[in-house]
Amino acid sequence: MSGLDKFSEKVTRNVARATSRRSLLTLIGGALTGAAVIPVLPVSRAQAQTHGGGGEPVAPQSTGNPQDPGDQTQCDYWRYCAIDGFLCSCCGGSPSSCPPGTEMSPITWIGTCQNPADNRAYIISYNDCCGKSSCGRCLCNRNENDRPMVRPQANNDINWCLGTSSSVYNCSTAVILGVALEQR
Repeated sequence: MSGLDKFSEKVTRNVARATSRRSLLTLIGGALTGAAVIPVLPVSRAQAQTHGGGGEPVAPQSTGNPQDPGDQTQCDYWRYCAIDGFLCSCCGGSPSSCPPGTEMSPITWIGTCQNPADNRAYIISYNDCCGKSSCGRCLCNRNENDRPMVRPQANNDINWCLGTSSSVYNCSTAVILGVALEQR
């Protein structure tokens, strides 16, 4: 026998003499549990300065209207309180229009967002723009007042391109439908 075989046999016999099956299973179980915890450890997931992905940085876009404040290319723009997807304002469109070559889905989800300029709540229709592959810029996922799948009209996790000629998702818009009624 070679020296490596004798060494391996000696170590194996010593481990077998010193431990029971249960303690060995305990060690293996602890190692597996420890390995399962590794993906849960905190990791920096910061995105590049290009507003959510590759490509050139997106220039800030303001409406210039004091009644519609904010940068339309940022996820914290007031209309985007319940949006989930790529912002059309970064993809060649605007918060209320689709980029060229895409069509707006007639099927939407809705949200109610508060405008900081007048402190009034507005009903916002979130329409997906469909027909071209995903834009990949300015990903925004805000789930304020999001409802479970049992209330699909208020859920933003569905591909809403089903009412168009192509079910390929490109980006999402935030169209103001009107002022929401005040709660009493």
